[in-house]
Amino acid sequence: MQSRASNINSLWAWVLTETLVRLGLKTAVIAPGSRSGPLTVALAEHPKIAAIPILDERSASFFALGVARQSHQPVLVVCTSGTAAANFYPAIIEASLSHVPLLVFTADRPPELRDCHAGQAMDQTKLYGHFPRWQTELGLPSLDIDQLTYLRQTINQAWSMALMPTPGPVHINIPLREPLAPIPDSETAVFSETVDWSSFFQALQPPQFSYLIPQAIPWPTWSQTERGVIIAGPCQPAVPNAYAQAVFSLSQCLGWPILADALSPVRHFAKESAGVISLYDLLLRDQATAQALRPDHVIQLGELPTSKPLRTWLGKTNPARWIISPQPDNFDPLHGACQTLRCSLETLVSLIPQSESPQVSYAYHQAWIKAETRGQEKLLETFAAVDWLCEPKLAWFLSQTLPAETPIFVASSMPVRDVESVFPTNIKKFQFFFNRGVNGIDGTLSTALGVAWNNQPTVLITGDLALLHDTNGLLQNRWFQGSLTILLINNHGGGIFGHLPIRQAEHVFDAYFATPQQVNFQRLAQAYAVKHHLIGAWSELASHLNPLPQTGIHLLEVPCLRERDTQWRQQCLYPLLKEALAVEEAAE
Repeated sequence: MQSRASNINSLWAWVLTETLVRLGLKTAVIAPGSRSGPLTVALAEHPKIAAIPILDERSASFFALGVARQSHQPVLVVCTSGTAAANFYPAIIEASLSHVPLLVFTADRPPELRDCHAGQAMDQTKLYGHFPRWQTELGLPSLDIDQLTYLRQTINQAWSMALMPTPGPVHINIPLREPLAPIPDSETAVFSETVDWSSFFQALQPPQFSYLIPQAIPWPTWSQTERGVIIAGPCQPAVPNAYAQAVFSLSQCLGWPILADALSPVRHFAKESAGVISLYDLLLRDQATAQALRPDHVIQLGELPTSKPLRTWLGKTNPARWIISPQPDNFDPLHGACQTLRCSLETLVSLIPQSESPQVSYAYHQAWIKAETRGQEKLLETFAAVDWLCEPKLAWFLSQTLPAETPIFVASSMPVRDVESVFPTNIKKFQFFFNRGVNGIDGTLSTALGVAWNNQPTVLITGDLALLHDTNGLLQNRWFQGSLTILLINNHGGGIFGHLPIRQAEHVFDAYFATPQQVNFQRLAQAYAVKHHLIGAWSELASHLNPLPQTGIHLLEVPCLRERDTQWRQQCLYPLLKEALAVEEAAE
């Protein structure tokens, strides 16, 4: 093979790019800039890379995060020097805390142009603190085979560190001298002819890794526990069906019910006999029910769900708890009596004696199932009577309306909480995506666009503030490949604050917390050439959700009354199951 390099910088960038391709890179997101020019040209010219230009660096990094979420493979994001690199920071934090592999390459001035007001220069080494899994600065490009070998192996190391032992972002700072354009020079051409490039790249192989095997599984304790529950927290496994089946196998072996977050595939791959509980957030708001269903043992899969009633219940009952996760993170915000088994769920299930039956009576399990069944009946009856556009019903309505296997991105704040509360157990294989590493609203639209990129038609459910925080994502409409339907809950402000104690501070509440905005979303969509529909009824919304559009970005604006929805949650939804579920006798 021959290099396409015309000068020393383009050779450096070509080796970097070819190395990444051989490791498995398929997508590069590029923010425009001069100093990163050699990288941009090499990536854009490579036939095996989808090189995507995005103007705003913050939007670009969150878009890359979204693509990495849906592909479970590293995605590269590139920018020029200076404050451009600083705009990557929020997405890097999210990638770090939610274990998403992200390659972050920042171009930089050479050392002699730093700390001397040369322009667009600042200290970019270790710019992102401790959030990258690994970070380094490359040496300056050189026509030296040893230096090119160093470059190849450094990129190989970055790729490996993005994937294991804990997936996350890696940062490489890349100083470059001029010329930054692909201006040919004879010295590079002569040097390139002396290198056997096929042999040079031959040693590269994608990294192989395996999960740890736990030293001791407390099977005797688990199998003899009558009052045990499995809590399936939010997760985005590469093979959701296999993950869900592993959870069902564990539940069947133990005879324990599964309290499954809506952000876990367990809730969306569940057969009727799977023992999945979706209404735990509403059930545990009733003190009598919470006490009757107190557990002795809990197996927690990864992170805890968002639900405050669930966390309060665990904190008060303080059961013995085992956290199952291959990640080194501390997933115990309750600081309770817990142990951690560092392994994948699939590995754990493969080690459990399948021949043994649980030594329990199933009364506790049946109490949960009975409560769930009665609760779903009451929820269905309640929502059937809601004929106005109501934010809490919207999450439930999606479960009844969307096509099976639809990817759904859920924004933080109230959407994720409503989904957790009322999205029922189903077998539609919905794929849920989310930014719950730091639970912020920034980058919501851009991440959802990344999830939808070259994917099947995708839905984003978001409030107005989260969307307005990231409207630059709409700039991608011109070249966007995929379909994203934005379900915009326009309740003129931050609905979550109405459920917090600060609501009582009326003199500052609206201006400084709810922060209502006066934006005409039809005109906003028009400015970006995005199709907009103002929804007036549930039947109209259903017609836009099934079937979903096959291409483009579509904005469905659902007007809601924030204060009425807050009041309806507190007076109707949250107390809905209070004292209506006689579980005490069945559970004792």
